[in-house]
Amino acid sequence: MGNAEKQLDLVWEVAEIAKLIGRTERQTFHLLQSGQLPAKKVGGRWVAERGKLLSFFMEPAA
Repeated sequence: MGNAEKQLDLVWEVAEIAKLIGRTERQTFHLLQSGQLPAKKVGGRWVAERGKLLSFFMEPAA
């Protein structure tokens, strides 16, 4: 495994992302679909980097 792969701590699927950010799956799916979360759809599945999700929620609201 290369360094880049080690640094990426990926979270797959809406349910896992929802658990991480403390939202329901429905809320999380809406946030993903509307582009409000730093995540991508890969082969029909949502994937996000744990660090990006956590820092996204730590940023103060603008």
